[in-house]
Amino acid sequence: MAEETVIDVQRHAGQEVPSAPIPAPKTGDTFEVVENVVKALPIPGTTVTTALNYGMSLWGRTAKIICSLPDDNKRNYFLKVLSLGDLGRTMLEGEFESLKAIHSVSPTFAPEPYAWGHYGKPEMETYFLLTEFRDIGEQPPDPIRFTARLAELHRNSVSPTGKFGFPITTCVATLPQVVEWEDSWAVLYRKQMQDLIRQDAEKNGYWPESKIVCDLITSIVIPRLLEPLQSEGRSIKPCLMVGDLWDENTATDMNTGEPFVFDAGSMYVSEPEEEWDARNLLYSLRYNLSPAIFIPGCNLRQVVFEDMTELCKKFCPKELHDAQKAHQEQISRTENNRENGAEEEEEEEEEEKNGEMRGYLSMSDDDRERLREDMPTAAVTAEPSQS
Repeated sequence: MAEETVIDVQRHAGQEVPSAPIPAPKTGDTFEVVENVVKALPIPGTTVTTALNYGMSLWGRTAKIICSLPDDNKRNYFLKVLSLGDLGRTMLEGEFESLKAIHSVSPTFAPEPYAWGHYGKPEMETYFLLTEFRDIGEQPPDPIRFTARLAELHRNSVSPTGKFGFPITTCVATLPQVVEWEDSWAVLYRKQMQDLIRQDAEKNGYWPESKIVCDLITSIVIPRLLEPLQSEGRSIKPCLMVGDLWDENTATDMNTGEPFVFDAGSMYVSEPEEEWDARNLLYSLRYNLSPAIFIPGCNLRQVVFEDMTELCKKFCPKELHDAQKAHQEQISRTENNRENGAEEEEEEEEEEKNGEMRGYLSMSDDDRERLREDMPTAAVTAEPSQS
């Protein structure tokens, strides 16, 4: 059974970006290491000396495993455990393959992943990820050195199919991403945005004003900005993206001084080139809409709406104006119908009362007498006088 996860809402939600320094990860109480994890250790004959709770995960548990190697040297490993059923399986398999892809291109830029799999307790749908341990220093790392390493990853990576996407499903936090291979970057990005828009509506409710700009983004803005990248003889290179890249998923390695990333959810994508500002804003929509879905109280839904509106004003102002006008007219019609309906209902009720009165007055004296005998006392006292 999946365990309930609790998000640090005070730090990760609300209307302000966290200003306090990122808390340094600390070791805690002992952590149970099951047989499946021991078998997954990369060097045969390794003995687990101890394991300690280490740092925090928004969705599960993390640990530092301290081991003795056959040659009596010491080595540490990082363990992540999620009790989220099939979702946890998808998250950890995706993270394993993402780290493997990043590490193969830039070994210092991501911990080496060793294994993932079922944790081994039959009564729990729990899965684990085992990686190289990195001592976390400054978070986030130096921006100049970090962006240089990130650019190297983008430049040196090669899509195994030559297409955009990823071999298996990866996640941003708990949200599986649409990563099926596509020849067209515009097609893949449109599918990703449509999927996130659907999840946002299911989680946060229908928002008609937002639906207007969402429809225009997927039907007009995305084709306008992205299709030209692969038309009229132009081509773009799919490059490996870290995915779920934010301050708390980056750090400086205390032992080497090099920046690195972790908790990745990768895919092969395109970078902004021409019309950089507009494309960068377009790409930010997918990143910002995700937390609006999985973090309670997050205000990024409003931010995304405003950014979408800005893009629509720039690339499809007439369509935006016409859609907003039609929406306002629909609101006015609905309000008028509601008001007219209320007036008609009052008129019908009044007519019904008048009809009852006319019927009573047209009765014979005998019929009125029988009616009075059948009516409650209160109703009899309300009999109208005859003039």
